[in-house]
Amino acid sequence: MSASTRDPILEVHGLVKHFPLTQGILFKRQTGAVRAVDGVSFALYPGETLGIVGESGCGKSTVARLMVNLEHPTAGSIRYKGEDLAGLSRRALKAVRRNIQMVFQDPYTSLNPRMTVGDIIGEPFEIHPEVAPKGDRRRRVRELLDVVGLNPEYINRYPHQFSGGQRQRIGIARGLALNPEIIVADEPVSALDVSVQAQVINLMENLQDRFGLSYMVIAHDLSIVRHISDRVGVMYLGKIVETGTDEEIYDHPTHPYTQALLSAVPVADPEVTHRRERIILEGDVPSPADPPSGCRFRTRCWKARERCAREEPPLATPEPLRGAHGPVTHPSACHFAEEKQHVAHD
Repeated sequence: MSASTRDPILEVHGLVKHFPLTQGILFKRQTGAVRAVDGVSFALYPGETLGIVGESGCGKSTVARLMVNLEHPTAGSIRYKGEDLAGLSRRALKAVRRNIQMVFQDPYTSLNPRMTVGDIIGEPFEIHPEVAPKGDRRRRVRELLDVVGLNPEYINRYPHQFSGGQRQRIGIARGLALNPEIIVADEPVSALDVSVQAQVINLMENLQDRFGLSYMVIAHDLSIVRHISDRVGVMYLGKIVETGTDEEIYDHPTHPYTQALLSAVPVADPEVTHRRERIILEGDVPSPADPPSGCRFRTRCWKARERCAREEPPLATPEPLRGAHGPVTHPSACHFAEEKQHVAHD
């Protein structure tokens, strides 16, 4: 069943998160704001994986933290099964948070070094005792260790006794403890060796099939996102600039920023590397405290025109491609979008 024929499990509309900039010690006054997330909209459907990619500092990790209520939005809405999280009572929000769990980026700092693995994985049961009665928690923790590929006998060990890949498996087990429907994974393999990354990604895919999970995967590694994602959103300076299926984004990119990102992906074949065009972006990423007018990418874009400074392009099928057909017609926030061939290869 395609995503378009199902109701989304999670809907995000016009999401904004601004962090205030202040001056003064005793009498602080706001002088501006860092626009970390500035009008992001997307939907997540049951059983699918949505990948969010972009450069460091584009706001993708802030989006992840907003999804699990670790940050509160400045504006916009996050709706879980049709309910706006901002309008829920504390009790209702607690129930929703049980169904939306997070796997953090760094397995070395996300686990308490003073707690055993059993206590770390079992800690969610202290907050939600209805999931596992007190006498049944140790058995449940052992089951979770086995599910993520670790020996259940490791239950009394401490985090420092495990490798990085094993620690991330422990983090995944903790995320599964409350039987969630959605897991938000913020750079889940970026701190791991390349050989271990594949193992953890394969584990996540197996768990998705086994438990019917929906994933939102935040990453800067385009290859990993393509491997695991059904749909992809490309972020730049707090906004999603292009979105579509993995085929649409990777094989038919139309936004200049996406094309530049894909041209930088290493390819193992020297002949392909020699043939393809490498797009070098000039200039630095603008400050999120003072983003450019109109299109935020225009200061680094080789297609920029006067219109780009005046009008912010909507995230929709671009005007130049509205008469076209096929995967090239996916949403792209660019006034002069066009397909660029031979940008990336498997």
